[in-house]
Amino acid sequence: MNYIELAVTVTPKEQGSDILIAQLSELGFESFVENETGFLAYIQEEEYSEEEVEFTFGDFADEFKIAFTSKLIAQQNWNKEWESSFQPIEVDGKCYIRAPFHEAKQGFQYDVIIEPKMSFGTGHHDTTQLMLQKLMLLNVKEKALLDMGCGTGVLAIVASMAGANPITAIDIDDWSYENTIENLEKNNINNVLVHKGNAQILQKKLFHTILANINKNVLLADLPVYVQSLEKNGNLVLSGFFETDIPELQAKATELGLNFQDKAISNQWAMLHFIKP
Repeated sequence: MNYIELAVTVTPKEQGSDILIAQLSELGFESFVENETGFLAYIQEEEYSEEEVEFTFGDFADEFKIAFTSKLIAQQNWNKEWESSFQPIEVDGKCYIRAPFHEAKQGFQYDVIIEPKMSFGTGHHDTTQLMLQKLMLLNVKEKALLDMGCGTGVLAIVASMAGANPITAIDIDDWSYENTIENLEKNNINNVLVHKGNAQILQKKLFHTILANINKNVLLADLPVYVQSLEKNGNLVLSGFFETDIPELQAKATELGLNFQDKAISNQWAMLHFIKP
């Protein structure tokens, strides 16, 4: 599966980037990387519409100066581009995420090797870090866990290192499915069952903890399935959306009978934690 990289330049940068990233997330863009002049946005090739992007940006032409270019990121080019810019990342002094070509670093509880290829979730994005921070605070030892929208499989890997068992990882994307399997092997993880699909394959399966780092619209649609698949006193941790989306997601989760526990914000991205009573 190929991706489109959208390189957006916006002035003024801070306010403009925040607003445009929020708008593009509604169009199906999966990941964003901010830079000095704006940001990069990534979407699966078949979901990209330049007309939709132009129309969306046109709504803000009076407020910001906006320019963009797009290019195809083919599977065979992804590793080269990623390796040229990837740097290891530390999360809360506990988790060290690195590429296979980086040396391990002492003093971390979790040493994770990730080679993302055409899937997202290296740990650099705010939403992945928010999920990791919450995961490392939960007691998941010997408890069933689901990594929904697993991307690179980084959450499933850390969950396994934290003692979760058994673990299920699911993603609708071909490359994410294959990349998760590859990264599990690189980290010597053998208790994660990986599926390609969506929330519909969760019927009759129960988990103590469900981690779902997906965009808001998918979360809203799949929340009833997550609630049904959650054990009593189980954790549902959500991310992949903006702080402004919290009221809508929290209202839906409450309507479905979940109890709100806490939230966290990072650069306007959000995480919500619920428990099923």
